[in-house]
Amino acid sequence: MPMLKVDTPLSEISGIGPAFLKRLERLGIRTVRDLLFHFPFRYEDFSRVYTIAELEPGQHATIQGTIEDVKDRRSFRRRMTITEAQIADETGTIRAVWFNQPYLKNTIRPGRAANFSGKVSFSEGELYLSQPTHELLQSHETRHTARLVPIYPETRGLTSRGLRFLIQPILAHLEPLAEWIPKEILEAQNFPALTDALRNIHFPDALEDADAARKRFAFEDLFLLQLVNLEQKTSLAHERATPLQTDLEWLKRVLHALPFALTESQKRSLWEIAKDIAKPAPMNRLLQGDVGSGKTVIAALAALIAAKSGFQTAFMAPTEVLARQHFETLQKLFSKISAVAEPPHVGLLTGSGAKILYDASLEAEAKRNAFHEETRGGKIPIVVGTHALISGSGKKPPLIFPKLALVVVDEQHRFGVRQRAALLTNKNVTPHLLSMSATPIPRTVMLTIFGDLDISTITELPTGRKPIITKIVSAEKRAQAYAFIRGQIKMGRQAFVICPRIEPPENTKEIYDSRFTIYDKEFKILELKSVKEEYEKLSTKIFPDLRVAMLHGQMRPKEKETVMRAFSSGGGSSLGGQKHEIDILVCTSVIEVGVDIPNATVMMIEGSDRFGLAQLYQFRGRVGRSAHQSYCLLFTDSDSKTAQTRLKAIVEAKNGFELAEMDLKLRGPGQFLGTEQTGLPDLAMRGLQDTQLIKSSRDAAQAIFARDASLRTYPTLNKKMNEFRASVHFE
Repeated sequence: MPMLKVDTPLSEISGIGPAFLKRLERLGIRTVRDLLFHFPFRYEDFSRVYTIAELEPGQHATIQGTIEDVKDRRSFRRRMTITEAQIADETGTIRAVWFNQPYLKNTIRPGRAANFSGKVSFSEGELYLSQPTHELLQSHETRHTARLVPIYPETRGLTSRGLRFLIQPILAHLEPLAEWIPKEILEAQNFPALTDALRNIHFPDALEDADAARKRFAFEDLFLLQLVNLEQKTSLAHERATPLQTDLEWLKRVLHALPFALTESQKRSLWEIAKDIAKPAPMNRLLQGDVGSGKTVIAALAALIAAKSGFQTAFMAPTEVLARQHFETLQKLFSKISAVAEPPHVGLLTGSGAKILYDASLEAEAKRNAFHEETRGGKIPIVVGTHALISGSGKKPPLIFPKLALVVVDEQHRFGVRQRAALLTNKNVTPHLLSMSATPIPRTVMLTIFGDLDISTITELPTGRKPIITKIVSAEKRAQAYAFIRGQIKMGRQAFVICPRIEPPENTKEIYDSRFTIYDKEFKILELKSVKEEYEKLSTKIFPDLRVAMLHGQMRPKEKETVMRAFSSGGGSSLGGQKHEIDILVCTSVIEVGVDIPNATVMMIEGSDRFGLAQLYQFRGRVGRSAHQSYCLLFTDSDSKTAQTRLKAIVEAKNGFELAEMDLKLRGPGQFLGTEQTGLPDLAMRGLQDTQLIKSSRDAAQAIFARDASLRTYPTLNKKMNEFRASVHFE
């Protein structure tokens, strides 16, 4: 094999066939670089070679011996082929057994010497090796046995063995890689050089070598991310924004007209935002607070300040359901202040339609062209919608905002500078950005992923709200829980029921874990609840006398709107309400973010052990939004210790931030961000759990940035930064 460059396509390497390339493609592997950065997630320690006489039941061990005999036999009762080999060394013999691998007879032939690594099992008075990995003894370095054996993320038809077979010779023929981490940082952190780290993470001689390599690669991405944050923060400080001055006397009158008093942290957050938007440099602030803490009210007040100054606000949400919810909240809120301040026109634009609120009592559907015209003419100061506001929808163009001064983004933290620029007609001015999050984010994640944002935090719930009582409900307590829900509805309240799936699976066995052995006495299948199954059960068997409806992501926008309007028409809100039409809403996680139904007091979650704690926390926050006592019932059929530990965490956590730290330890940062959203590699995501590594990466980035913000004196680092910006999704 000739020497290889990291950007060499695998299709150009002799011996890698089309079928193998197709399987690699499923893992996103197309080049030598992709393959070498597909890291193992654990290692099997087969480094010690035992004699057959030393083996004991339950061991995971490697032996070295000669194959004496190989034969296949059929197990008609289990309908499978069993391959057995007799292996001998100077201390004795042992049998090795494989299931449904008849092709092995062609490679492990009698007389050949080989290593065998696997579990030592005991049955009917004798030891045997159960499905061991084997490796014929040849001149090359071992890949699969007699060493620390890397285990990789796999896909159908591509095993760790196949990946090892491919990676080892490519590593041996890899051209030396240019080191891009500055020498002073490598030495200070005691990290291995890049080429050594790649070899050590794939085929380490000791676990310490693998750990050092893994730490280096986690540091890399955190370090680059810290540099990007510093760049963005510095860049924004030099950009121009429209200063929005706040008339304090007017604001006092508006706050006094609200049907509730702001909490201390709401007041503090509003003041921080008001000071920021008064500056000629663009605000870049994250407003964080527990579910139901009143973030939308603060964002609405900021939009009012912009409107009073004669400028526009784009208010963006990730889903149509949430966009409509925000539109309705603004409508109710502005109706309360109309006596002291003239409410601005508010527009709603989603993929399915447009409407304009001219005042609290006058709302009209609008043609899309007319909506665009009014926005372009500056006649709609506040426009609420999905990302269709800036990207358009299908053949529909994005909106043009001639006087855009503020962008509010809900639950989309990485809506970045380029996307904000797309909203502008005046490219010389950057709008202020207020990003809102109800997902509690751990401090370590905040410092790293959102290091370029200033942060305001709402720490308490609005006055009159009661803590939500949370209970874990086991299978035997279902009947009692249903009776409790019925009692709440008789009192005039409403309930949510959350399910993990929409459709029942066609073949339940196929959707659950198939990692069972021939010796398993029982194959337990966990039932996955579906919205449709649950809706049928609740509406016909459990609560036939109540009004049950369902909501899921596959419904059309108009259908969703109709259902949500029927459910949310219930009373109890301090901003208005009337008698509701639906008692129980069965739905998927479509309601996870933002839905505000003050009259709903029960959140019942089926299969609660299947959700992350951050998700469960969001679900729970859909209730407890009025003065009524609310409840969250975590239904689970799992007796797993891990599942119970996680569910107890949400029962016991005093607030979302405490829960976030627990979830970071239990499940990792993907629960808050999703690797899809940040685009960060897995190692960097896991690195967010290492506080010291985050501090080291931040200190190193600040030192380099202070020395040379342009990175001209660090050409290899500068090149790496360009690659990083292109590959990681910051928006």
